[in-house]
Amino acid sequence: MKKIVTCEEMKKLDGATIHHIGVASEVLMERAALKVVEEIEKYLEKNERILVVCGSGNNGGDGIAVARLLYLKGIRAEFCMVGNKDKMTRETVLQYKIATGYQVPEVNNPDWSEYTTIVDAVFGVGLVRPIEGHYAEVIHEMNSARAKKIAVDIPSGVNGDTGLEMGIAFSADLTVTFGYRKRGLCFYPGRLYAGKIVTADIGIYEQEAVKASACCLEQEDLKLFPERDPGGNKGTFGKILFVAGSEGMCGAAYLSASAALHAGVGMVKIQTVEENRIPLQILLPEAMVCTRFDEESNEQLLSWCDILVIGPGLGTSGASREREQWFLTAAAREKKPLILDADGLNLLAMHPQWKEFLGENVILTPHIGEMSRLCVRTISEIQGTIAQTAVDYAKETGTVCVLKDACTVITDGKGDLYLNLSGNSGMATAGSGDVLSGLLAGVLCMYLKTEEHPSMVLKAALGVYLHGLCGDLAAAEKGKRSMLAGDIIEYLPQALAIGEEESKS
Repeated sequence: MKKIVTCEEMKKLDGATIHHIGVASEVLMERAALKVVEEIEKYLEKNERILVVCGSGNNGGDGIAVARLLYLKGIRAEFCMVGNKDKMTRETVLQYKIATGYQVPEVNNPDWSEYTTIVDAVFGVGLVRPIEGHYAEVIHEMNSARAKKIAVDIPSGVNGDTGLEMGIAFSADLTVTFGYRKRGLCFYPGRLYAGKIVTADIGIYEQEAVKASACCLEQEDLKLFPERDPGGNKGTFGKILFVAGSEGMCGAAYLSASAALHAGVGMVKIQTVEENRIPLQILLPEAMVCTRFDEESNEQLLSWCDILVIGPGLGTSGASREREQWFLTAAAREKKPLILDADGLNLLAMHPQWKEFLGENVILTPHIGEMSRLCVRTISEIQGTIAQTAVDYAKETGTVCVLKDACTVITDGKGDLYLNLSGNSGMATAGSGDVLSGLLAGVLCMYLKTEEHPSMVLKAALGVYLHGLCGDLAAAEKGKRSMLAGDIIEYLPQALAIGEEESKS
């Protein structure tokens, strides 16, 4: 598990390291430059010529130090100061003086075609305004050059919190960031502009008064999955009820239920319409199908299940509304763990008074379009504040919110915030979200009879990470363009086997 910081958090951590621990800012700058050089050296070829483009802030100071260190190693390295020299920070003035003393070449009007590597050290995470004018022209020239491109800490023009492009952004092949990964390097398009991301340890760590507010799971965190009880039975491993599917929409119910069964769930029932009975029994004979919808049948189904999933393929008709309202109300009364997905969320947006039935036993899984309907905000507004939008809605509803995007946000609104970095564009296909709802239910079932009881938000984050890992395994063998939602399920056994190996290590 790795920590992820906002720009403000990084500024505070940097300041605490300097003022409370006593590490001089010049020392941190030198460490940062050494780490960048260390990564550059991995890519060096014969006849390399490197240009480091520097701004007047501390990011530019890092860049000048990078140029000096490379030059003193005998590498053809030069720097270009595109920032205002009269506005250089104290640390950057010092680096400029040292570089001048060592006679590191400085160029004013570079011929971009002469360089094999261009290092971007123009703006760091402190950028608050869109890039325009002279700076925009420089970054355009840097992007147009046929050279390897490396960014120092964050590509210039990428918002360090949202990942959005601020006018124009440097397009890097490699970004060496310091201390902790910034949120802007998790969200798109910032993550795309960054290329490969290396997080370098330069001696900045969390302190009691200053902590990172978010984190991301890694493959080794799959060891948090409990061992499967060798003496268990199908009841031990959980029973899930899916209120899913409508006429002509049995695929979503199938994918969701299939994902749960492949995740190790003991039993699954699907409450759906009669038209879906035969297709579902053919596609998934392991599942039980119920098409009755009346008080007696509903009470039996609710009493039988451990976990309830409402929404995949449900539709938004009057009959679907009645089905959801009954089970949503009853689940709230029984405090039954509930996952609300797809049309379950669309119906909630149509009937906001149903929020009273939500609470800490509920996981919501909206994509950005569904979230737009839920919180009555535009999609562009949400994309600019995706993490905060998820936090706010989780607080408002008392739920765990899984806001799905290329970088999914998982939060309970109480302080726990996870950004998911597994997965790929091949998963942007119909049915992928249905698979996720089934996987999330499957993960909840893993802990029903165990001594370990992680928080609901951590279990949700594990499910989202597992979903993305399956997608990565599928993409590695099938390619992103050809992936189907069912491929995610196909690679679930392989992903779970990785988790078992992590538990043994």
